[in-house]
Amino acid sequence: MTFVGLLGTIHNEKLREQYNCTLELYQELIKEFNPDIICGEVHPLSWIKYMKDKNDNGYWGEPAGEYWELIFPLCEVQNIEFIPIDWFELDVWNDFDPFNKYPEEKRKELEAMDDEWFSKQMNTHSYGNIPFNSKKFDEITKKKYEWYYQLNPEAQNFRWIVRNQIMIQRVRKAIKSNPDKRILCIVGADHNYCFKEELIKDPIKFEYPLR
Repeated sequence: MTFVGLLGTIHNEKLREQYNCTLELYQELIKEFNPDIICGEVHPLSWIKYMKDKNDNGYWGEPAGEYWELIFPLCEVQNIEFIPIDWFELDVWNDFDPFNKYPEEKRKELEAMDDEWFSKQMNTHSYGNIPFNSKKFDEITKKKYEWYYQLNPEAQNFRWIVRNQIMIQRVRKAIKSNPDKRILCIVGADHNYCFKEELIKDPIKFEYPLR
């Protein structure tokens, strides 16, 4: 049976240091899981660029720093296959900002509320054995994205629902093509609840959190 693990990361280096989820911890967790394959939150086009030129750091801040600094080099050293699973359409991404349709004053109010949601998420860092890989974090995160949906269903469908569906489907294709392998999904922690809710339905051995 295929063994699938899920690790949610924080993309911001300062926040990783602040909340004790450093790259050293991520490296330790990856080595403990000992994957044959890593399915990572990287756009396939960025992965192609990286394979052609390992000094090409993608575009628009994608992929996140933990890939350049840790995951890509670790895959090479440990001979781990890497499969990119992210999806977005960069040319229209900003057109689907959930706050776009609101007037400036209301937008500022919503952005302040968004900051409050983020603070609530960060306040869960002490739950569980891995910061932001916990039931408490996932509960708050799911409520945040439900709030986004209430504000702008069209934007939320494009930016979040469809994106996660495609990412998870790419994981499922990797599972189908690699029976009995150890596959580790590494995504931004906000995605954790989406991946868990879907992958626990599948005929695999699923581990989340990793500790």
